[in-house]
Formats: sequence, structure tokens, C-alpha cells
Amino acid sequence: MQLPQGKKIFFASDFHLGIPDKASSLLRERRICQWLDRIRDEAEKIYLVGDLFDVWFEYKNVVPKGYTRFLGKLAEMADAGIAIEIFTGNHDLWMRNYFPEELNIPVHYGPITFEAGGKKFFVAHGDGLGPGDHQYKFLKSVMSSPFAQWLYRRVHPDTGVGIANYFSRRGAKHQGAHDGDFKGEDREWLVIFAKEYLQREHIDYFIFGHRHLAMTLPLGNSWYINLGDWISLNTYGEFDGTAFHLKTFDSHE
Repeated sequence: MQLPQGKKIFFASDFHLGIPDKASSLLRERRICQWLDRIRDEAEKIYLVGDLFDVWFEYKNVVPKGYTRFLGKLAEMADAGIAIEIFTGNHDLWMRNYFPEELNIPVHYGPITFEAGGKKFFVAHGDGLGPGDHQYKFLKSVMSSPFAQWLYRRVHPDTGVGIANYFSRRGAKHQGAHDGDFKGEDREWLVIFAKEYLQREHIDYFIFGHRHLAMTLPLGNSWYINLGDWISLNTYGEFDGTAFHLKTFDSHE
């Protein structure tokens, strides 16, 4: 796919809407909507690469309360013909058909590859990829099963979403733990995954979220990219048809 003149592909992840409180989340939500407004005229496609919400669980006829501005902005842009695709992350794993049916936005439940501007992209949220983290991988396999999701939907939404929020808030970022430092190429599971993948197939850009690191790392003729987050970094990726750039959004510009 060749990009039309002046058009770009954008990537962002880890909005974690809903934390740490309603007021802070609303400020972040408005900032994200400002960013979407700013890029809309240039956007050929927008990939939102997981953990858009700190908790998202869909029932058959119920979705979590809130996020009206963000969801409305996505609907507005999709209705205007801007292609948007969403990935699930470890915090919003239980997406079903709300986004495809209500907003006409596809949802990816795992990695995808595509070509644009003569470059090959591998895009994934990143949770569960690479070596290690076996406990989470087992938990994800259970939580991803249709039976587990059907069973959880037997719980009333007030209780079900409340339980999910409780366990989310017990996570590291809510307890003051810091995992935002790069551990080195030999200890970062996603870097290890990318290197092993390159032994089988060439990829120009590996694009991940999940780690809340805003960074680009050369892997020979390829690049490992982490998109950062919007809790503190406000970073996003931009491919202009020739090269990829990691940028920071400034709402005052």
C-alpha cells in the first residue's frame, strides 16, 4: 500500500482511561481527543494499540460507563471515513462486538502484519509475547476463552465491572511500583521476541505498547518501537510513507 500524498499512519497505545480517578482520566480523555482532532486531516489510518481503558468488559447489552468524549470522537472520525483499528490489551481484553457494530471499528485480538510505503509492520499490544511471564500467559488463555467470558457475564454488570476495577487497581502502577526503565536487550521480552521473529521473517518496524516506554531501538536493518503511554508521556508514532517517527503531543502547540 502506498500512502496518498500528505497522508500518514498513526499509532498510539496505553491511554488507560479510568485511572487514577475520574477527574484525571477526564483531562487525559480530552487531551486524547485534541490529538485525534489534530491528526485527522493527515490520517490515512489510525492504530490504537491496546489498553485504551484501564478496565473494559462488555456484556451483551452493556458496556462500561463513561468515556463519552473519546467514544464520540472515534465515531465521528469513523463516520468521516477515517480508518481506525483497535487492539485489545491486557486491561481491555474483553472487547466483543461493540466497536465493530456501533463504531465500525475493527478489533484485533492479537498481532497483525501489513505493508505500507514499501515497509513491513508487525503491530501488537505486546502482552504475553516473548519468553517468560508464564503465569500471565496461562491467565490470559483462561480469560480469553469464550466459556470464561460467558461465565463472567452471568455476574451482574455492577458487580462484574466493580471486581475488574478492584483487581486493576491492585496492579503495579496503582501501588507505586515502577517498571518504566529499559532492562536491556537481553532482558526485555518484546525485544527478544522481535529478534527471534527476524530469524524467520523480515520486518521493518515492530510496534508495541504495554511497556509504557517511549523508545526506538535499531535491530540491524529493523526497528523495535514502543509507543509509550498517555498517563505521563503523551507519545505516539507516525509513519509518513518513508520513515517512522516517535513524537510527543503538546496540547498547547
